[in-house]
Amino acid sequence: MNAQERGVTARLSSYARGLIVVSFVGLSGLTSSAALAQDFAFGSIRVEGNTQIESANILGIGGIAAGRSYSAAELNAAAQAIRESGLFESVDAIPSGGTLIIRVVEYPIINRINFEGNRVLSDAELFRLIASQQRRVYSPSQAEADVQALVDAYAAKGRINAMVTPKIIRRSESRVDLVFEIDESTETEVERISFIGNRSYSDRRLRRVLETKQAGFLRALIGSDTFVEDRLEFDKQVLTDFYQSRGFADFEILSVDATLTNERDGFLMTFAVQEGRQFRFGDVSVVSEIEGVDAAAYEAALRFREGAAYTPVMIDTNIARLEQLALREGVSFLQVEPRVTRNDRALTLDVEFALVRGPRVFVERIDISGNTSTLDRVVRSQFRVVEGDPFNPRLIRQSAERIRALGFFSDSSVQTRAGSASDQVIIDVDVAEAPTGSFTFGGSYNTDVGFGLLAEFSERNFLGRGQQLDFRISTALTNRRFNLSFTEPYLLGRDLGFGLDTSYTTTDNENADFDTTEFRFSPSISFPVSEDARLKLYYGLNYGNITDVSASASDFLKADRDLGGIWTNSLGYNFNWDNRLTGLNPSGGVVLRFGQELGVGSTSFLKTTALAGIEQSVLSEEVTLRASVEGGHLAYFTGRSRIIDRFSLNSNTMRGFEPGGIGPRDTATGDALGGETYAVASAEAEFPLGLPEEFGIKGGAFVDYGALWNTGLGAGVEYDAFTPRSVAGVSVFWDTPIGPLRFNWTQPLQTEANDQTRNFDITISTSF
Repeated sequence: MNAQERGVTARLSSYARGLIVVSFVGLSGLTSSAALAQDFAFGSIRVEGNTQIESANILGIGGIAAGRSYSAAELNAAAQAIRESGLFESVDAIPSGGTLIIRVVEYPIINRINFEGNRVLSDAELFRLIASQQRRVYSPSQAEADVQALVDAYAAKGRINAMVTPKIIRRSESRVDLVFEIDESTETEVERISFIGNRSYSDRRLRRVLETKQAGFLRALIGSDTFVEDRLEFDKQVLTDFYQSRGFADFEILSVDATLTNERDGFLMTFAVQEGRQFRFGDVSVVSEIEGVDAAAYEAALRFREGAAYTPVMIDTNIARLEQLALREGVSFLQVEPRVTRNDRALTLDVEFALVRGPRVFVERIDISGNTSTLDRVVRSQFRVVEGDPFNPRLIRQSAERIRALGFFSDSSVQTRAGSASDQVIIDVDVAEAPTGSFTFGGSYNTDVGFGLLAEFSERNFLGRGQQLDFRISTALTNRRFNLSFTEPYLLGRDLGFGLDTSYTTTDNENADFDTTEFRFSPSISFPVSEDARLKLYYGLNYGNITDVSASASDFLKADRDLGGIWTNSLGYNFNWDNRLTGLNPSGGVVLRFGQELGVGSTSFLKTTALAGIEQSVLSEEVTLRASVEGGHLAYFTGRSRIIDRFSLNSNTMRGFEPGGIGPRDTATGDALGGETYAVASAEAEFPLGLPEEFGIKGGAFVDYGALWNTGLGAGVEYDAFTPRSVAGVSVFWDTPIGPLRFNWTQPLQTEANDQTRNFDITISTSF
């Protein structure tokens, strides 16, 4: 118990002692040795002073009745039982001849409950925390428990110095108003987080792992820099996962010390850790202890790289792969036991996966509670088992993780209990709903289109069905955009995503040679094709029109205008392979993307895009290196492309140039025409700048090399052949509360005469 809790308890105890008066009138004469040995018989028992509680209930609490003999000890015990019921301010047991008088003073009824001084937590939130209720009997012990619940709630908000004082205001007719006077105090911040015993990773790197952050100059906007005791357990777990996923199998957190500063306005947190030695995978094999099950077939399904850093995640992933293979082959109740053998000399861990027969236990049913708005099927969709399936503890743990990852619930737990038979198990899921919607209204800035207004509504659990709904309207000086998207992640109860996207965009730029109107309607489905890959199939209905072409603009642009608005239908697919979360390397990974869109109708075309990227953290994961190559090609079979159909490199693809700043141009007017082919190679590094990490500021350096070419228009176009450009630059990454921003300063290295360069821009920080 800390000092604040002791202070609250002391105040409440003093208050309760002043309020509760218990008398032992009439029993004092029974305390002599002679009286203690004497039995008393009462012909009648009378209860006095009770107006709200029936006399029979009071006698029942005390366990006494007329016509029986009682010893003095039994009478004392009966009176004590009535006192401990918590219903009375005082209790007197008075023998009077053959009558026992039980005289009570009842606690008053709570007329009203008020909170004073609260701003951080609303009255509605505080009412949900207390058990005292209006029009119920007042209880000092319950008020004391309510005070502790309120103090704990404020502590969870980082206000450990909050003080709550209960007071009663007496009213007529044995009624009182219960008032909780609250001094919310200020947030108690985490002033410093340090580590003892870490050799492989710096304090700065480890602090990035924790959810708790040090207080910085953005402390008014950052909620994770307040001290929350419950968050410590999560921080310990993620720190352990970080080390173990990098081969430190013996890692241990020896202690976590959170000390208040002398001013009691901040905490100094110190994690004492023992890293141990880093192990790598040695020999990996499979042995079968089930007759008829071939170990060789299962060993071929393993996905290991000898010499990779040991990680329990990889063992669990391969266990899942082997169990899935068993299900496909119709082998029920197969369990995989990983048997790890240490080689301390070579610092390797040999893993033998033993295929054994598990107990014949089935899932009887799955009970879900606490979901007041989310439908049961949304929670059930996270389970890979249904009623009647063999019980697999690992699958249940994974289901619990998926439920938490939904983000729909503030708290969730998945427990198992015995079913109606010895071979049956019931799975209990208990969740607490959390807000899942947001509405945003504000401004935006982009170096391409300038300032604009933004209104956005987003709901991640639409109508409690687990569906995503986004509605966005943005207006800027030069364009207006409307977007509506809907996603059903589990169509027909399977891992089959259904999406519906609609967008409408117009541009009206007085400084541009033309304006545009574009519309797209695109339903899609997506599904996994492997552990790391997903395929998306879609249909597109598109409309594009070019208007208000300047009289001095390129004849090619005027020809595009003369084509009028064009509707096209298209079918396409996108393949995405990403192993950054599931691969063998926890500090890096590879991304591959490939997509094609086939247009049919009055114009037919094939549009192909591809990207390959790799990411790796080095120097104790202080520096992140990235490299990527991407490109695209547009081929028309009938008709021809317009400028709104061709590729145009923006600041997220090729930095250091204005929109339309590179690529083919009209030889006569210099107007940018876009290109049907592009290719860009990029390399960059992201590294700390030595600033406190709570600032969320890091540095970067990059080089881009690429080209945009091939309009298909023939003569009169310059740079229509492959003409590469290159640019170098530095960046500042700022992880702000409103989103990650990136500031780029660039210097062209290789340009052409008519290119339009840009030395500075601001973008949303993204990775491939």
